[in-house]
Amino acid sequence: MTAAPHLPYQPQIDGLRAIAVAAVVLYHFGIPGLPGGFTGVDVFFVISGYLIGGLLWTELQATGRIALGRFYLRRVRRLAPAYFAMLAVTFGLAWLVLLPFEFRDLGKQAIAATLWLSNVLFFQGAGYFDAGSESKALLHTWSLSVEEQFYLVLPLTLLVLSRLPRLTLPVLVLAWALSLATCIWLTPSSPTATFYLFPFRAWELLTGVLLAMLWRRRRAGATLSLAGLILVLGGIVLIPAGAGFPGALALVPVAGAALILAGLGSDNPVNRVLASPPMVGLGLVSYSLYLWHWPVLILSRTWRGAPGGPVEAGLWLGLALALAIASWAWVERPFRRPAIPGALVLSGAVVAGVAALAFGAYAWRSDGAPQRFAPEVQRHIAASADFLQDWSRCTQAPDGPFAGVETCAIGPDGAPQLIVWGDSHLRALMDGLALAAEEAATPGLIIWHAGCPPLFGLTKQESAATPAQDAACTRANAVMQAALAGPAAPPRLLIVGRWTYYAQGAGTGRDAHNTIRLAAAPPLAPAPQADLYAAAWDHTLSTLAPHVGQVFVLRQPPELPNYDSRAVAAGLAHGRLTPDQARALATIDPAAAAPRIAAAEAPLTRLAAEGRLTLIDPWPLLCTPLCTALHDDAVWYFDNNHLTNRGAIALRALFLPALAGQ
Repeated sequence: MTAAPHLPYQPQIDGLRAIAVAAVVLYHFGIPGLPGGFTGVDVFFVISGYLIGGLLWTELQATGRIALGRFYLRRVRRLAPAYFAMLAVTFGLAWLVLLPFEFRDLGKQAIAATLWLSNVLFFQGAGYFDAGSESKALLHTWSLSVEEQFYLVLPLTLLVLSRLPRLTLPVLVLAWALSLATCIWLTPSSPTATFYLFPFRAWELLTGVLLAMLWRRRRAGATLSLAGLILVLGGIVLIPAGAGFPGALALVPVAGAALILAGLGSDNPVNRVLASPPMVGLGLVSYSLYLWHWPVLILSRTWRGAPGGPVEAGLWLGLALALAIASWAWVERPFRRPAIPGALVLSGAVVAGVAALAFGAYAWRSDGAPQRFAPEVQRHIAASADFLQDWSRCTQAPDGPFAGVETCAIGPDGAPQLIVWGDSHLRALMDGLALAAEEAATPGLIIWHAGCPPLFGLTKQESAATPAQDAACTRANAVMQAALAGPAAPPRLLIVGRWTYYAQGAGTGRDAHNTIRLAAAPPLAPAPQADLYAAAWDHTLSTLAPHVGQVFVLRQPPELPNYDSRAVAAGLAHGRLTPDQARALATIDPAAAAPRIAAAEAPLTRLAAEGRLTLIDPWPLLCTPLCTALHDDAVWYFDNNHLTNRGAIALRALFLPALAGQ
């Protein structure tokens, strides 16, 4: 067998790696002034394409073939040992730190990352910039999956094109252009797809590949290197995080990295800085640092309960760097040496991969191994997962009175005798309503829209919603008004909502940062929010009166301002809360809740006294005498205002009068 191809070592590339990894790590650790630090990943993509594409192209040009077995063995030597070391330590610490729902999700992440599919997994879930990303200990592996998917395709593509050498460059340029164009085109409408999925990131790696094919033996002046450095650093300090990336913004770090690589052959100040020992040293450990920094960050924050101050962040960052240096010295370097036979490396990777898949499957199938925690913790853990319902009877009709609105059938089949209309509080009650409808043998229909007041004559702007979601609420309410004033009007209607939120304009306690501003729509006139809310009730009931026989309204369950099942479970599990403190967070005196509910309940009490609605009151079941989430061995609240499925089922008898028409 011919010797493996190699390219001359260029220390400036390690210097560029140092900039890229420093940007990503410091951004993740919340260092101010680096809003675009995540663009370091784009720089890595270009470097990877330049080096790996250059090796493949050099081998193809020199020998007319690509030794695929040797190529993939190099990839395994380069990536697998440090990855599996990181994964083993992460699993061990996660067993001690993560709650069951987090540990279960880690199992799924480990399976996807080991199969180089984690970018697909994270595409299907929350976005990279979403708050939910802060609980995913293997989120950073998405970029490794993108690279490996690219390197499954690139060598085979080059081999096929080698039979038609004149088409090689045009086809690669066309692939680059199509990938870039679709990335820019789809980012505004599908930013999660363009961020995570290989076809929309391929142009970044192809930039490096094409540069290696067309420019490797050319020399460029200092101007290119300086321009490239300005673009790379400019992207790091100027590009904002959010749904606008990658798109055209990704051209900045990609072009910058390409210009620096194009200028490697010249002796200039930029290259001298990049080739300096500190930069090269950081670049050498960049892969290990990228692997270790994110689990250190996520697990430390989970254990501590919140991000620490600058000193603490510096200590965790120092730990990540120490782990990276150890990983590079004792894991990466030994396995890259030919002294360890390729067969041993491959067999070891297979064994480690099978073990990773087995541990991931165990974490998933065991539902996160809740037996790790004491019973006092387990009931809050159970509440944190007790919000999933059966959506098999939910449909969105393309036409008819409820066209474009999702409806969920409950009870036996038949024309609905009760329509339940509401917001996310209704979604939380779905299991209780469904069981009550079965017990009453009454067909019904649930229609809910999160954060959308189930009242006529209003529009809303909500801090937790996009303008498109606010507009969707207005459209859905218009559909409901037309349907409930027509032949689709049911004999009975039950309305469910978070009334304090709409009357006050903000959440409370843990969700006080969530705000909603109501505005009048004809025929209502502008007014202060509490007054507008009250006027909307009068308008809604006047609109419904000629068509709906009986209107029921659920009095909002009491809010528990400082309770959140996940936070309390974590606090108990990690010793930050005592059982007494947890009970205090899950409890409120009705007298303390009275000032917040006054404006929300005043119009309901008046309208009930006038006989225009029937009020259903869950407080006697939830407040005994203190209002609490804790009932026997169960927790009836998911967060500070939504009930769990268990809580909803416990309240189901309250809905029987609405179902039976009593």
